[in-house]
Amino acid sequence: MPRRFHWKSAARAGGPQPAGATPAGPDAVPADGGATGPEPSAGAGSSAGAGSRAAAKDSGGKGGGFLGWLKEIATIVVIALVLSFLIKTFLFRAFFIPSGSMENTLQIDDRIFVNQLVPEPFALERGDVVVFRDDEKWLPEAAADADTSWLSEALVFVGLAPDESQQHLVKRVIGLEGDRIVCCDAEGRMTVNGEPLDEPYLFPGAAPSDTPFDVTVPEGKIWVMGDHRNASADSRANQDKDGGFIDVDAIEGKASVIAWPLSNASGLDSYPEVFENIPAPAEGASGN
Repeated sequence: MPRRFHWKSAARAGGPQPAGATPAGPDAVPADGGATGPEPSAGAGSSAGAGSRAAAKDSGGKGGGFLGWLKEIATIVVIALVLSFLIKTFLFRAFFIPSGSMENTLQIDDRIFVNQLVPEPFALERGDVVVFRDDEKWLPEAAADADTSWLSEALVFVGLAPDESQQHLVKRVIGLEGDRIVCCDAEGRMTVNGEPLDEPYLFPGAAPSDTPFDVTVPEGKIWVMGDHRNASADSRANQDKDGGFIDVDAIEGKASVIAWPLSNASGLDSYPEVFENIPAPAEGASGN
C-alpha cells in the first residue's frame, strides 16, 4: 500500500524556518495583516510618556505653582514666628526705655534686647545693666491700658515688641550680695568694699550721689543705680522699701543691645574695668 506523507510546517515542527519567514509566537505580527504599521520602539514609547506627563504638569502647573508658592511662604512665616517665640521665651526679650534715668547710656524710647540667660545660667556681674520687675512698687500704679490691636499683641507675643502689661525698671548693678557700698569718700566717689569707683558711664556733670548712704547688700539681693544719678529714683530713693535692694529673682535679664532707633544701635557695656579691683566682701557680711 502506498504510504502517504504529510509535510509539517517548520513552525509546527519547531525546526528551522525558511529565510524571510515571519516567526510564530505570542509576539508575532498576525499573518492577516491586522497591524497597520511597525510598532514604536521602547525608546519612542518612553519619550511619548514623558512628554505626556510634562504636558499634564504644564496644564496644571500654573494654579499648582501659585498655591505651592503660598504654601512655602506660609511655612516660612510659621517657622519664623515659632523661632521668635522660643527666642523670646528662653533667650532674648524686648523692652523700651520710658525715662531718662539711664542717660546717656540709654535714651528715652530706646528699644533694647535683654539676655534672659542672666542671672542664670550665666552669673550676674557688677556693672551689668539689668531689667527687673517692679515687685517693690518703686513706680506709681500704672494706668489701665487702652485696647491694643491684634497686631500689637501678636508682636508682643513673639517678642518683637515690648510687653507693657507689667511694670519694669532698668538700672546698673553696683553691688552684689555681701558688698558694702558707701557714699562718698573724700573725693566724692562711691566705694564698694572700700575700693573707690571711677564711673565713666555717669551722665555728664552728674555726681556719683547727692545722697549719702552706707549699706551692705543682703543675701539674694542687689543694689542698683541709674547712670543719670540726678534723675534716677533708684536704690537710694527707695530705702524705705526693703532697704532699696532688689531680689535677684525679680531680674528679667541683662540688657545687651540697643536695637532701635538705628542711630543708637549698639551693644551695652558693663565696664568690667571699673569693678575689677573690688575685693571680695567681708566674710559673713549681709544686711544693712
